Order: sequence, then C-alpha cells, then structure tokens
Amino acid sequence: MFDLGSTPAMPRPIQRSASLRTLAQSPEFSRALNLVGQTPLHLDRLQDMLVLRRKFWGVEVAMVNRAELPKPLRLLEIIQEEGLRRTPVLLSPEHPVPELGRLGALPLMTPASVGLLDILADRTAQRNRLAQKWRNRLSHAEAQALRVTRQNMPIAPDHWILRADAAQQQKRRYRSWPAALTLAYAQANRGSAKLFEAHEGRETVAGILVLTHGEGATYHIAHSTERGRRLSAHNLLMWNAMDWLASKGIRQLDLGVINTEDASGLARFKLGTGARLSQLGGTWLYWPPLGRRLAPLAALDRRLMGG
Repeated sequence: MFDLGSTPAMPRPIQRSASLRTLAQSPEFSRALNLVGQTPLHLDRLQDMLVLRRKFWGVEVAMVNRAELPKPLRLLEIIQEEGLRRTPVLLSPEHPVPELGRLGALPLMTPASVGLLDILADRTAQRNRLAQKWRNRLSHAEAQALRVTRQNMPIAPDHWILRADAAQQQKRRYRSWPAALTLAYAQANRGSAKLFEAHEGRETVAGILVLTHGEGATYHIAHSTERGRRLSAHNLLMWNAMDWLASKGIRQLDLGVINTEDASGLARFKLGTGARLSQLGGTWLYWPPLGRRLAPLAALDRRLMGG
C-alpha cells in the first residue's frame, strides 16, 4: 500500500507527546468555533476535551475528534453526565482504542494515518532528514528567481488561496473546512494563521497556509500553479514554513492524512519532508441507551480498528 517508488523506508508509527494538542482539540480551534456561533462543550474533567454538537437529518450528535482517549469509559460517562444521555456519540480518537468496541461502540471507518513532522532547532539536521529527491527539488527552487513572502492570513473571503482550495475540493470530491471557519481561526487567533506565498515577478505561483496551536502546527491549505510546480515552489514554501515554525518554538507539524491510493504525489511530498506515520483510531459510533449491547457486533471488526 505504501510503495511510493523513491520514498524513504517507512518509519514506525509514533505517539504524540501529551503536551501537544491536535488542532481539533486546541483552544485556538475552540475560539474559531465560538466566532462562527458553534460553541463546543468543554470537558474540564478531561483536560478541556472539546466535544462538538452537530445535527444530521434533525438528530443531534456529539463528536469527539482527534482526542487522546486513555480512559474511554470515563469519557462516555462524563458525556452522559453533561446531559447527553440519549445523544449518539461519534468518536475519532487520535490513536487506536480497541476498548471502544468492548464498550459497545460500533466501528464506522477504519483508521487512516497522518504524517507528523518533528520541527528541529538545528536546521542542518532538519535538512538532512529530507528525502534526497525532496532536497534536490528544494535546491532547484532556491536557484530560481522566486520571492517568498509571509503574512497573517488576510480576512478576505475572496482570497485566491481560499478560492483555489474550494475549487480543488469540488474537483476531487472531498470536504474540508469551510472558508468561513478558516477566516474565523485567523481572526480569533491573530498571528496563528500564517500564509506563505511564492512569487515569480508579479505572479503568485504557490501558497501554503499553516495554522499554529500551542507548540504544534497544522498544514492546512496548499496550492501551486503549473508554473509553481515546474519551479518546485511548494518545496521552497514548506522549507520556509519549517524555518519560521522552528523560530517560534513549534515542536511538531501535522501534515494531515497520508493517502497513497488517491493522492500518491501529495503523499510522497509529505513523507519526503521526513515526516513519520501515526495511525489514527478510526471512527466509532456509541449510543448510550444501548451501552454494551452492541459489543458482539463491534468484535467482528475489532482487528481492522487496531484491536
């Protein structure tokens, strides 16, 4: 599944440091949600874990996304104690949690893997971690007449990178954050949504938007024109982003899902940075009124969910 030709040998999955919150569990994300009128539930007994509430076909659902779940039973108990006793709960943990099946949660989606890039203060060591072809493309970009700029993400709904991202989502038939939420993040967390752009003369040929949250950061949006791809502008921007993150004391960059089947080129790009794989925990559905009664059904798929 991960045969990507020149990609370096795949390292073993790693565990996130407990002091690094994912974007979906960060105070910065919570502030953005509040700004767009989607107030999350904070579980102060579980280190302010964020629980989102959404309605699907008129049914309210509680959602726990990219959270560490060392004690899943306690989480389910606290959610019920918060008044959500009959509310279906969607759980997408940061790492596999086989115990969810034994508690009666049903597996809905098998685990994906994300790329996590350690940001090093030693820039020579960081460059040495790059895959050879990735490093060659970076050197190629550095030899071009490219100018890199960095700024806070403008609060502009018609910004070119938001339009490009929307077009890409439509073309590839996937859904990511709405532009309004991205702009809310930039507005609610001044300086934490950083836009890097590569210019050739007056033409903008590539851009990436990185969101910072505590000691972590997330690779959020990226786009390159055909000219930008020929100039390896994306590599240059990513390297500049790594430099800036290092200067701000950021320890880890989340590159998002590694999809080698439908987006092999992007997977090669992400892994070429020296990122390592970390397996997520899939998606589970738990309905409190049934409790453990569905555990026998969950057992059928436990192996696929990391059990």
